Amino acid sequence: QVQLVESGGGLVQAGGSLRLSCAASGRTFSSHSMGWFRQAPGKEREFVAAITGSGGNTLYADSVKGRFTISRDNAKNTVYLQMNSLKPEDTDVYYCAATGALLPPRSYVRYDYWGQGTQVTVSS
Repeated sequence: QVQLVESGGGLVQAGGSLRLSCAASGRTFSSHSMGWFRQAPGKEREFVAAITGSGGNTLYADSVKGRFTISRDNAKNTVYLQMNSLKPEDTDVYYCAATGALLPPRSYVRYDYWGQGTQVTVSS
């Protein structure tokens, strides 16, 4: 069982930056690939970024590539999402998720554990 708690969301102006954190419980954190997703009301959960258990491989949605960076610190059981050059269209609730898959999938249905979400609002 893995429990996830996100933090770091908030209100920022367009062009600004935020760093999201996701703290995980349990001793198996490094064996899980981690992903970040986002979701607006009435829309399907959208893949943002993912990282393998070792941190050696990352994957990004085209919409955030070059602006967002996912990383993890296995000693702290934490995964991060550094978001730069934020745009109003990045406004969403952001969720972190964990999967036992070795290569992190883009599909949210393949993730086993989810955090409660953190709101990111980018004003124009």
